[in-house]
Parts: sequence; C-alpha cells; structure tokens
Amino acid sequence: MTSAPDPDLSFMSAFPAPTQEAWRAAVDKVLKGGDFEKRLVAKTADGIRVEPLYLAASPPARPLRAQAGRWQVTARLDHPEPAEAQKLALADLEGGANALTIAFAGAHAARGYGLVAKDVAALDAALDGAMLDLIQLRLDPAPEGRINALLLAALVEMRGLSPEALSLDFGMDPIGVFAGTGGLAASWAEVGRRLAATIRALKARGFNGPFVTVDTRPWHEAGASEAQELGYGVASAIAYLRALEAAGFSLEEARDAISFTLVADTDEFLTIAKLRAARLIWARIQRACGLTPAPMVLHAETAWRSLTRRDPWVNLLRGTIATFSAGIGGADSITVQPFTAALGLSDAFARRIARNTQLVLLEEANLWRVADPAAGSGSFETLTQALCEQGWAQMQAVERQAKDGLPGILAALTAGTAQTALEHQRDAHARAIATRREPITGTSEFPNLREAAVAVLDVAPVTIGTPTGRTGTAPDPDALIARLAAGAERQEGLIAPQDGLRAKALPSQRLAEPFETLRDRADAAAVKPVVFLATLGPVADFTARAGFARNLFEAGGLAAPVGDGFAQDGGTDLAALTAAFTASGARLACLCGADAAYAAEGVPAAQALTAAGATVWLAGRPGELEEALNNAGVRSFIYAGCDVLDALRRAHDAT
Repeated sequence: MTSAPDPDLSFMSAFPAPTQEAWRAAVDKVLKGGDFEKRLVAKTADGIRVEPLYLAASPPARPLRAQAGRWQVTARLDHPEPAEAQKLALADLEGGANALTIAFAGAHAARGYGLVAKDVAALDAALDGAMLDLIQLRLDPAPEGRINALLLAALVEMRGLSPEALSLDFGMDPIGVFAGTGGLAASWAEVGRRLAATIRALKARGFNGPFVTVDTRPWHEAGASEAQELGYGVASAIAYLRALEAAGFSLEEARDAISFTLVADTDEFLTIAKLRAARLIWARIQRACGLTPAPMVLHAETAWRSLTRRDPWVNLLRGTIATFSAGIGGADSITVQPFTAALGLSDAFARRIARNTQLVLLEEANLWRVADPAAGSGSFETLTQALCEQGWAQMQAVERQAKDGLPGILAALTAGTAQTALEHQRDAHARAIATRREPITGTSEFPNLREAAVAVLDVAPVTIGTPTGRTGTAPDPDALIARLAAGAERQEGLIAPQDGLRAKALPSQRLAEPFETLRDRADAAAVKPVVFLATLGPVADFTARAGFARNLFEAGGLAAPVGDGFAQDGGTDLAALTAAFTASGARLACLCGADAAYAAEGVPAAQALTAAGATVWLAGRPGELEEALNNAGVRSFIYAGCDVLDALRRAHDAT
C-alpha cells in the first residue's frame, strides 16, 4: 500500500494513491455504524489481534532452512507386522515419498498401532528394499525411545552402511513421552545421563543426528494454543540443552543434537506464522547461549486434533491447507495424516492421497521455489512477531517454575500447572466448537447422514504390556548396539523402572469427538431418531430457518427432513401440519418460519402440536414472544450462537 509503483504500471499514476484512512472511511460507510472491532477484527486463542488489513512490511533478516529447495515428503511406517509395513513403505517410496518416519508400537503417533520389532531382524524386514542411504529416516518418539534408537543403529551396522552418509533423526524425546504418558521411568538426572550416554555412543560410531526431538504434538493435542505450543516446546529444548551440557557436551554439540516436530493446523495464517516464529525463537535461544545460530531442523505434521471420523473426505481439505501452510512456513519435512487416520490404520489408497497432497503442492504449485514467501507481508510479519513475543513469554513462565533440580517444563508437569493451563485452553476451544463459532465442516456444519463408509486396514490395535527389564544401571549403549546387531532382542536393553517422575498425562483429543459421540448414539438407536420440522407459511418464508434447523439436528445424527410445507391462504394449515407430525412417528417437533409467522401462528401451532403429543422447540430467538410461546408449549429455542451440543443432547433425550 505504501511501496513505490512498478514502472510497468505507470498508468496507475492517473489514479489517486490509496491510503489506509480512505479505506477505513469506505469500510465505515458500509458498516453503517456497526462496530468495526466486533465485525472485522478477530483474536487468536492467545489474544493476538487479527486485523482485516495490514500495511506492507519491510522483511527483516530471519533464519531460514539450512538448505533451500524441496521439503522432504515423509510417510509413516506404522503397521504392526513387518512384512505388511514393508509393502506399504515401499509403495510410499516408489510413489514419491523420500522420507520415512518409523512409529514403533507404543509411540504416541502410532495411535494404538505401530511397528512391533522385538529385534533388528524385524526392523530389517520392515525396511527391506528401502535404501537407507538415499532417503531420510526418522523415529517417532516412544516410551522405549532409547532402545529404538539403538535398534536402528544396530540395523545400520548389520547392513554395513556408513553412518556418516545417512540422514537419520533418532527421535528420543523423554520429556514429550512423559507429558503424554504421565510417567518417567527414572529421575530426570538419570534420564539425562542415559540420554547423553546413548548420544555419545551413536556419535562415536559416526552418526550425525539429530538424536533428540522436541515433539510438540502432545501439547497441541491437549489443546495448546500456538504460543503455548511454542513456549512448551522451547522450554523442552532448553531442558535438553542443560542436561547434555551437564553430561559434558558442548553447547554447540547439544544444540546440533536437537530437532523439532511442530503441528501444522488448519488455520493457514497462524500455522505459517508459528513455524516462522519457531525459527526466530530458537535463534534467539542460541544467541543467549553464546552460539552463532544454526538453522532449526524442523519437521511438521498435519494436526491430529483437526481430523474427523464423520465425512472423513473433508480431511483431504484440512490436510491440504495444513500442508500448504507448513511448506510456506519453511518446514524441512512434512508428514500428512491420511484422511482415514481417525478411523483406523490407513490403507494404501489413503496413504497415496496423503503423499500426493505434498507432491501436487511441490510439483504443480511449486511452493518450494521461494525460500520465505510470507516475507514482507504485513499480516504474516505482524503475526510472526506477535507469536515470537507470546511464545517467549510462555517459555519464561515455564522456566520460572524450575524447582528441586527439575527444569521448568518438568516442574510444570509434575506440579500440574501445565495441565491446568491447557485445560483452560481446551475449555475455551470446546465452547467455540459447541456454539459453532469454530465450525467443523462435515461434522458440526453440513453433516452428511448418508455418507458412504471408507476403508481402513483390518488390523487389531497393538497391546503393549508393562515393560520389564533388569535392575541396576543401564547397559553400555555401544555394547548393546553390537549385541542387537548380532541378534539380541530389545528386551536386553530394558531397565526396570526406578523412582521416576509422575504427572497427570496430557489428554489427546480431536475437536470433533463430542459431535461424533452424538452421531454414534443415533446410529446405535434401535429406531433412527427423527425430528419433525413444523414449517409455517410458504416455502420462501420457512426455508432459511428450516435449513438451519436441519443442519443443526443432523450434526447430532437426528434426521430432520424438510418438505414442501403446509401453506394455506398465506398462512399455515395447522390441521395438515399436526396430521403430518402424527404420521412421522417423531416425538420432537421444531417450529420453523419467519418472525411474522411466529407472531401470527406460533402460539396456536405450538398448542396444536403439544396436544398431539409433541415436545415442541422453535428455530430462532423468541424475543418478546418468549413467554407466550413457553405458555403454549415451546420447551426450547435453537438459534445461531446457542450451545449446539447441549441442544443435541437434549434433543436425543426428547426423541
């Protein structure tokens, strides 16, 4: 808006230069006295203002990816059976993926599935045909992450590969696992010692890392806002820096051992700004440590909490938006959740669509050709800076809770302050979902009661028993790698739990779950629940409210068919309406019409339906008619902004 005109657009000088003041004057004219703040200014979960218009910004120098170009297209290897996992993984690699994430059984991201590998032979079978020197390989954080890392190192040794030539992220994240499970098998000092010993053994064999992953998915799935996700993630990274430094690593070595996994959600602007802010905050942390900042190793995964089980095809759109945002935001690698992931273990078709989402954005949209497409945009620069400030403040608040030798992030978990903060955020989000201020397409809005089932693999979830192991100190990691490569089982590396930390585990919740529960209730009913829409007046008058009511009721699995109405002489044939209700077999009737129809016929219509045995509701706000309508038998009102979940629960009870 303030930049110099392009010479090729010299004709633009014939027009007056636009100003923000002129734009605001035009907006105020359209608003006709409406509140600008309420109508056009939004706020994020962290209270950050989102303006309708921003001035162009001068892009500051900012940390970018270590290597410009394409991001890594990542697929997850998570089938419990090695042979089946291998088939799916090879299909992904042959179909365009160039990175794999191994989710072992027990990993949070495996969602109850995950590769079962008791020894290196099982892992070798799952990766048979995968040329590890040509792809990137990542491990998802899991409770036995140290053993998983050593098992992977043993596979490399068994295959005779050169560790220096491989791109491996060993994915150890004891803090993230503790947050998700509520248990740490030993004291933090002992966990830090084991972590350092494992990294030292891997580095001695030539592995470059990263070795530790700061995984923010548990925080995000527990309801974290963007700033909370950044703050808790950076606080975890600081804890790892300190633990490794205490074990004898230089700060530079500790820094280089750490990678990050962040969530790409369906809010395009905030996801892009969050990933950009993460790089800025990490660079500031490094400078505070006296280091010359190195690029953050950043993996992004599309949001689990945004997935739906109902109308899962809409997940394709959610995944596309999130992938686009992660690519624009500067992720080094991306995993796209298959659109059927919330229903079970995804089949080859859903996995193909997931990777093709990335390939289309890379090959056809060419998103990778610009290093930082958001640079200079007033909106993105403003949101990025705001998230930097908010995320930094969250990190400082966590760090201040350090106590009794525990870093701030662990102290916040054991004391429950982190859980409380996330609970408040979840409650706020739940209210927005319940009132449909944050609609979920295909679930809370525009549900499809006749959706066709989608296919998932017929695989039973993996049962993970309580891990047992030998007592005493942890076995030497270097010797354990050699034993695993020679055929020893992973059980040899397990250690009996000691006096560790305990905390309330963070919940993992999808936003659509409350509505899905109601849909499940409707499907389980012996007779399909139906709501009779008692339309008043001609079609043109009742269509808007009848459509609103149908949309609302069907979000809970309650069929609400709309007919041609019962218009008669400009009004309503109440006898025909009552007869239709009786014939429908419904118990709940909802009046739908224009305000004028409610004033003229609302009371007699409610009385007639009540006399016919109906529980009567009304679509719309009653205004001055509320008392009269209540006296006539209207028991509830549904309207834009009402608590839809509460209304649907009561509707189920009434039907």
